[in-house]
Amino acid sequence: MKLSTTTRAAAVSSALAATLALAACGASNEEGSGSAGAATSGGSASSAAPELSGALAGAGSSAQQSAMEAWQAGFEGENPDVQFSYDPSGSGNGRKAFLSGAADFAGSDAALKDEELAQVADRCATADVFELPNYISPIAIAFNLEGVDTLNLKPATVADIFSGKVTTWNDPAIAADNAGVTLPATPIVPVHRADDSGTTENFTAYLNEAAPDAWTAEPDGVWPLEGGENANGTSGVIDVVTSTAGAITYADASRASDLGVVSVAVGSDFVAPSAEAAAAVVENSPVVEGRGEYDFAIDLDRATEGTGEYPVVLISYHVGCVQYDDAAKAAAVKGFMQYVISEDGQAASSENAGSAQISDTLRTQAQTAVDAITAAG
Repeated sequence: MKLSTTTRAAAVSSALAATLALAACGASNEEGSGSAGAATSGGSASSAAPELSGALAGAGSSAQQSAMEAWQAGFEGENPDVQFSYDPSGSGNGRKAFLSGAADFAGSDAALKDEELAQVADRCATADVFELPNYISPIAIAFNLEGVDTLNLKPATVADIFSGKVTTWNDPAIAADNAGVTLPATPIVPVHRADDSGTTENFTAYLNEAAPDAWTAEPDGVWPLEGGENANGTSGVIDVVTSTAGAITYADASRASDLGVVSVAVGSDFVAPSAEAAAAVVENSPVVEGRGEYDFAIDLDRATEGTGEYPVVLISYHVGCVQYDDAAKAAAVKGFMQYVISEDGQAASSENAGSAQISDTLRTQAQTAVDAITAAG
């Protein structure tokens, strides 16, 4: 599915569209946040910046889909001459599309791998690439168990469920942390992503770091174990769990609202997924060392014991060239990224997708990359 101008109206709620329309009208007398000029921390740009036009194509993360609908609505409201499309085909496919030139930017729930970074010189006019953590959301461990809306689980128990060691919902390991909850003997049906998924990579990284004795497989975007059910994309796994009694999966929290949700053990507490708890763990995690000047991949502390931090987090990046061969393309990418990191853009994605808004620290950091986007020559 591609989100296009014709499908946007159906995809975004009327309330959101009205909110974005008002924001765009208010911005028309100010400095346009969707344009390509230098911007303030609020995301506005020079009123003298040229109008944007042409096609702008993104591809990748399906977890970003609800946020992308909001970003598309706001960006197109300010830049009606840009034909924007986004194909939520999965993070791995999005990175491939960007590196091959089939997409102008990628949405990816995992940063570029070393072998992918080596391909940037062939893709971009220079060897520079930006990776901006513009979408931060908890990954919900979501389940379908009649009469049960929430459960407490330790990381090792989650690992044992998804590896097939814990097979029924009344297992002692589950019961031990859920006193007073009536747990049936229903078989557990783990459901994982069938496609190459950044959500899978983040989830398996959490298991590997938070429960290393129970989960020994290395983090990977491709599910590393045999067995269990599988489906493509976030919508696919949610559909399977919704229709399957006893099923459990991992998915962006914005898409799991009708299912039961796990609170995971963090130190001596159990923490439920929330935008605030996801933002807290990201804020306290460092940037990966040794990457490019505008590469802001985050080394997430998934084994944190910090109070109020939820470590099963999806940090989804926007990946693109710092320099493009085509001036119109560079201006469109710059304008879109400017809108995404702006306060208006982050508020829109938070409203539509339930994501955490990036902090002022992350916005200031991202602004340096947006300001650097230009055309070759």
